[in-house]
Amino acid sequence: MEVPGWLETLAERAARTPVPPMLRPPASGGRPAAVLMLFGEGPLGPDVLLIQRSSRGRTHAGQPAFPGGGVDPEDDGPIAAALREAQEETGLDPAGVRVIGTMSELYVGHSDNRVTPVLGWWHTPCVVHAASPDEVESVERVPIRELVDPANRLRLRHSSGYCGPAFRVRGLLVWGFTAGVLDGVLASSGFELPWDRSRVEELPPDVLNLASR
Repeated sequence: MEVPGWLETLAERAARTPVPPMLRPPASGGRPAAVLMLFGEGPLGPDVLLIQRSSRGRTHAGQPAFPGGGVDPEDDGPIAAALREAQEETGLDPAGVRVIGTMSELYVGHSDNRVTPVLGWWHTPCVVHAASPDEVESVERVPIRELVDPANRLRLRHSSGYCGPAFRVRGLLVWGFTAGVLDGVLASSGFELPWDRSRVEELPPDVLNLASR
């Protein structure tokens, strides 16, 4: 299956998009990491692969996320790390993925990670599952049409006062770093629909407690 034009355009734009100030990596320090933003064509149109991290995890516990993790010394850079982590976490066959490009490095302060998002096209989908139960509770292919549905969009206010985009889809509350990246990607890809940005809710305490470990 050929790479869709919207994804090629997204990759081109992503390479030129400035990093927001709050996500800019520090001058030094931080662990190199990578995530795989894997897009495919599902029964309901284009979709993206997300995982829900285990509630037993040490960092970002219980949070929906893109597959990914730290870049190990034996990895040949962030692309190799993103594919390896996705395989370990979801059982993904990397042979079915075509890497389209990478986005600028983003900084996640809570875990001190310098994250490179890797854009991929799932030309030959395979069955995926929570292949590493200690790290992943579930795996979902989330249709883009559900992410852009205005009924599924909101903003969440953190106890710090920060208010960021969020999504309620497939029983998942997607927020934080993952929601911020998705928000930008949906806008750049042309999929975004108008939604009520005045819909603001407080981040649920149980979600915050898990993520603050």
